[in-house]
Amino acid sequence: MTENALRERLSQVKCFMLDMDGTFYLGDRLLEGSLDFLEALERTGRRVLFVTNNSSKSADRYVEKLKGMGVREPFLNVLTSGQAAGRYCLRTFPGQKAFLLGNGLLRAELERMGLAIDNEHPDYVLIGYDTTLDYEKMTKVCDLVRAGLPYVATHPDFNCPTETGFAPDIGAIIAFIEASAGRRPDVILGKPYAGIVEEALALTGLEKHELAMVGDRLYTDIATGLNFGILSILVLTGEAGEADIAATGIRPDLIFERLSAMNPYL
Repeated sequence: MTENALRERLSQVKCFMLDMDGTFYLGDRLLEGSLDFLEALERTGRRVLFVTNNSSKSADRYVEKLKGMGVREPFLNVLTSGQAAGRYCLRTFPGQKAFLLGNGLLRAELERMGLAIDNEHPDYVLIGYDTTLDYEKMTKVCDLVRAGLPYVATHPDFNCPTETGFAPDIGAIIAFIEASAGRRPDVILGKPYAGIVEEALALTGLEKHELAMVGDRLYTDIATGLNFGILSILVLTGEAGEADIAATGIRPDLIFERLSAMNPYL
């Protein structure tokens, strides 16, 4: 694609939906060029919505982390799969109680949103990326799913990137529940599914053609753009490399080495 064609594609974008881990930072390390990219967006009047599938932390914790890395207003806008799942459950199961497979940060955020959580007498199951998972929880959630309760998951990621490799994410949890209880979630809210896209559209007030989805994973970030007619941009700072495109057949609209590689075309 020519430089003019790149500028034309990016000129329509009013808000970049940025994945976080593997795209803007890796673990606790800010990736090279991330703040330069935000400066370029500020100069050109663009907005950012950080969109993460990682439901092991609340949105306010992500905001604090971003602040600690030098991010300032107007870019401190975060949407998590946990928030999207919470809003879905409030609409779908009004007045009902959830069994939550998740850590204390997720529980506190959901309860602030008004979600009722009762792990002893639940009406439905909601699972997140539980970094406090133990065998007692594993057994309980499988019992409830096997009993036929409605079953909702925050996101589908198999692994969470770390500075030393990967940690098993909720996709692995979904797999063990399926192996034991014989069911997959009835609904998944995070990328690349509709729930988180609907939340992003509501938060930004923009149309799909005015958004871009930027991330390092083909099966979540890039698939989100492809599934919903949003410009999809792969950065090569995290999970996926160019060889993975050929292997999976998931082809992003644009590919850049890192976020700041877009700067000349904004």
